[in-house]
Amino acid sequence: MYQRLPRSTPHRSNGLNTRAAAETDAGRPTRRLGAARAGAPRSDLAARIDRVLDAALAREPEVMVSVSADELFQDPGAVAAAVTATLDRAGAGLTAQWRVTEVFRRSGLGRELVDSLVSPDPAARASAAQLCGAIRLSEAVLWIGDLLGDPNIQVREAAIRALGRLGGRRAVDTMMAAVDRVPMYRLAISLSQAASDIEIETLIRQPKSERAAVATVLACGLRRDSLRVPPLLGIAHDRRWPKRVRLAACLALGMIGDGSVADGLGKLATGEPDVAVKAAAARAQRRLQRVARRQRS
Repeated sequence: MYQRLPRSTPHRSNGLNTRAAAETDAGRPTRRLGAARAGAPRSDLAARIDRVLDAALAREPEVMVSVSADELFQDPGAVAAAVTATLDRAGAGLTAQWRVTEVFRRSGLGRELVDSLVSPDPAARASAAQLCGAIRLSEAVLWIGDLLGDPNIQVREAAIRALGRLGGRRAVDTMMAAVDRVPMYRLAISLSQAASDIEIETLIRQPKSERAAVATVLACGLRRDSLRVPPLLGIAHDRRWPKRVRLAACLALGMIGDGSVADGLGKLATGEPDVAVKAAAARAQRRLQRVARRQRS
């Protein structure tokens, strides 16, 4: 069992007020930027990228992107959206992801983008991180991790988002190594996107700190991970866990909305001596009741 650790250095966003995550970003693990292809891409450059990637997925030989990194930086959001939309259309298979990523590597853009992660221009660093994440350039993980401590807030934001898109063990380890430097809501969102079921299970069983445990528990809620409902309910009830982790577990159970925990939350809402945990359980229970009413109507 996880033992209470010394409280980490306070961060300006390390509280459990996860309104931004729970209400604004709750759907983000499954709703990626550019996932909907409603109309034409937002720029001529994005349209070109879109056509090239479609050709790559159609297995046309030696497809390349004939643009420079500087050109991509003129509209990184539209390009990232085009890449993400292509991957969404192709499905979750690794083969499609490899074909898309290989187009950029073969064109020399992969190296250009990685090199741009250490550019003296913060706009270039942020754009490079955004594009590396969208393209799934796994070789960029180490350098993107360094940007989590960048002095520019836009660069830091782009870096944590990119790690969420990249996914995989290295991205997860990189995020968790920076757990005290990343706002909690953003860490939980990116972790929910990046981590596999096995990685989430490991992080719940063996959290390295209280803050890491909170982020993992919230990530379960953001994923609406019904497989984690029993351990989350156990955490909410277990007074050996730090209060902040128990509060996060109640919040996560409310986000998941699994009615099977209604009785367990009800017992916590009536019999828990800690006022804050008791209130959190009551809020989660009310959310479950609202979900149940919507399902019946």
